[in-house]
Amino acid sequence: TNCMVMGLRHRGPDWSGIHSFEDCYLAHQRLAIVDPTSGDQPLYNEDKTVVVTVNGEIYNHEELKAKLKHHKFQTGSDCEVIAHLYEEYGEEFVDMLDGMFSFVLLDTRDKSFIAARDAIGICPLYMGWGLDGSVWFSSEMKALSDDCERFISFPPGHLYSSKTGGLRRWYNPPWFSESIPSAPYDPLLIRESFEKAVIKRLMTDVPFGVLLSGGLDSSLVASVVSRHLAETKVARQWGNKLHTFCIGLKGSPDLKAAKEVADYLGTVHHELHFTVQEGIDALEEVIYHIETYDVTTIRASTPMFLMSRKIKSLGVKMVLSGEGSDEIFGGYLYFHKAPNKKELHEETCRKIKALHLYDCLRANKATSAWGLEARVPFLDKNFINVAMDLDPECKMIRRDLGRMEKWVLRNAFDDEKKPYLPKEDLFS
Repeated sequence: TNCMVMGLRHRGPDWSGIHSFEDCYLAHQRLAIVDPTSGDQPLYNEDKTVVVTVNGEIYNHEELKAKLKHHKFQTGSDCEVIAHLYEEYGEEFVDMLDGMFSFVLLDTRDKSFIAARDAIGICPLYMGWGLDGSVWFSSEMKALSDDCERFISFPPGHLYSSKTGGLRRWYNPPWFSESIPSAPYDPLLIRESFEKAVIKRLMTDVPFGVLLSGGLDSSLVASVVSRHLAETKVARQWGNKLHTFCIGLKGSPDLKAAKEVADYLGTVHHELHFTVQEGIDALEEVIYHIETYDVTTIRASTPMFLMSRKIKSLGVKMVLSGEGSDEIFGGYLYFHKAPNKKELHEETCRKIKALHLYDCLRANKATSAWGLEARVPFLDKNFINVAMDLDPECKMIRRDLGRMEKWVLRNAFDDEKKPYLPKEDLFS
């Protein structure tokens, strides 16, 4: 287990924890973001019969704690709630969690265990089987390769229970069936649910920033954060100036676009550069960390990997990022070719279901390589439900109606009185 733990130290350089019970072992490498002083893992219930190791963030932990009044919490960690929810509700509590997570929980009373992964697969999780019949779980494949004869990427929105010995899906939203929804377009609902998704992700006790590429999605994240930062606990702790980060080759259009948005929002902007040679030199390490040979993912991971190292060196441990928007709203170039709303909707469903293999994998592992955490508000469970409940007709690209790609999102943030972004950035 020690080799396995050391192999993942980059993900959590702040603390190492291990718990053994007979032939069961739970190990954890911690990146401390919420309650850095007392939230070390593994986490336990009151009498330590339930043990849990978690990677992730549970944004609604305060509400959940309110349902567990007679439970005694030992730490301020948002993840401790998982041990108590299991005691209270058994295996059926996972859908109550609002956040990104992968966890393994051991119930020492009957030596049963469960493992689960968040709805979309923002946090990575792998499962493996040893020749001796042992079952293994890890955040990265590299920790399983020595001990497992076979392993799988743990499917998002699923739970494994040792009692039944199989995987079952706990995440069953209306859009999963891919049948065509019919809710009318309500721009204010889109705006409000996205703002809520961003604000809840400002739950942090350490310095944070926003990855700002200058494109629509990251610009909206930065805009919403800068608007609401002053009223958060993190602003009282670390000041209310938002830091934004962008990386590119010198003179690239992304850098120029990001700087324009940063100037408009008044952020403390960090423009980072890399050369083609630095990108090539990093490739082997990038592939080691992200654990895929998918060309597009590797290409996009390389600048993110280089940027994450520089961000971490500035003392920032968490960033918000714009992944997921193109999948939800049909923002990719080929969505122009969608012949009808049915096919557009089915394609967005397929894209969201595959995110854990591509953009989520990149955003998590390219940052975790340097002990940095990425949070993705577009992939908020409630926001996805709102956006995927829309009649897909409004997501169709209609030049005749002046509707470009992601028009539903652009239009929702087009506020004349108190603009989120300049018009030319919203509609370009």
